[in-house]
Amino acid sequence: MKCVLCVVLGLFAVTSGFAEEPKSVRVLIQTDKGDIEVELDAAKAPNTVANFLKYVDGKFYDGGRFHRTVTPDNQPDNKVKIEVVQAGINPEKTKDEFKPIKLERTKDTKLAHKDGTISMARDGPDTATSDFFICIGDQPELDHGGKRNPDGEGFAAFGRVTKGMDVVKKIQSAPAKVQALEPPITIKKITRLP
Repeated sequence: MKCVLCVVLGLFAVTSGFAEEPKSVRVLIQTDKGDIEVELDAAKAPNTVANFLKYVDGKFYDGGRFHRTVTPDNQPDNKVKIEVVQAGINPEKTKDEFKPIKLERTKDTKLAHKDGTISMARDGPDTATSDFFICIGDQPELDHGGKRNPDGEGFAAFGRVTKGMDVVKKIQSAPAKVQALEPPITIKKITRLP
């Protein structure tokens, strides 16, 4: 009888450990233009979400900024047009960035770059650190196999905006020189929501 009870308790401990892992995490991005609520999909993009949350929990984004806007009119040299706004950590903390993460491709996560998708900015595969972007409208050319990045590997989508797309659009239409927002839009802070 004791052994059966031990097995049951052991199974409960193991399964409850898994139950504590959140499938989604909500965060609040507070900016000079207003608030954006985002739901991160930790079930489908666990490594990307964990990386983003390291920066959130470490307060790297406090004093960060939305620094780039990509509109149909400001990318004349790109055959494949996209619409996004891009943000980064507080510039004073760039020396303390974590190591780049492996690219979680959309072909594996099944998270597409739709209107309101949050995704990691990168150069080559496995180079993303802290910069992220939010899609305005559906952006299939940012998915795996898309043509925006010459390597065709796409970007790591890891969640979506649930509230505040009007703020994202305000950021996109803010004054810019080419694609650089001038001045950048300040991120007051990014925090987890209950």
